[in-house]
Amino acid sequence: MPLADAGSAAPATRAVVSSAAVLDAALTLFATRGYHGTALSQIAEALGIRTPSLYNHMRSKQALLETIVSRTLDDVLADFHAAVRDVPDPAERLRRATRVYALRHATHRREALVVNRDATSLPEPELSRIRERRREHEQAIRAIIADGTRRGVFSVGDPALASFAILEMSVSIARWFREDGARTAEQVADEFAEFALRIVRHRP
Repeated sequence: MPLADAGSAAPATRAVVSSAAVLDAALTLFATRGYHGTALSQIAEALGIRTPSLYNHMRSKQALLETIVSRTLDDVLADFHAAVRDVPDPAERLRRATRVYALRHATHRREALVVNRDATSLPEPELSRIRERRREHEQAIRAIIADGTRRGVFSVGDPALASFAILEMSVSIARWFREDGARTAEQVADEFAEFALRIVRHRP
């Protein structure tokens, strides 16, 4: 068997990455360090590649944040519409809408932390578009509460204030929920759905 050339070296093993892997690494680092606290070199290090190689899979750090925020808000709205579709009773609509929102904050904590902390780092016009998407969700929740109030099944003076309370309490889940905690994500979501009905003073 011929001996290998003593001067030759085995080719270095290169990390194989994808655009999805870059986005996932950025998401983890943004969630733990913050968008401004994360350097592209740290994303590259997490993936085991050199920083210039990132540009094979992304345009910029800002583009990564835009993608994370946009996809998350699209998913939130899709969850909402799927949960309330063809549900005539406002109490059941509010219960389902709150449950799915709370569940998302328990099961997609990284996305929730990044969106709620770092979305304002986006420049215009992207920032205004993102704010409009968030407003769309809040107004949809508010409309459910207003409908229930008109029908006499809710007794709340200000549907806007009630919707903010319901959304903000759900947002907080991402900050404290732990998979190894006393309650599962589903149990927390169920309880928060009941809390929402108490906020609007549901009258069965």
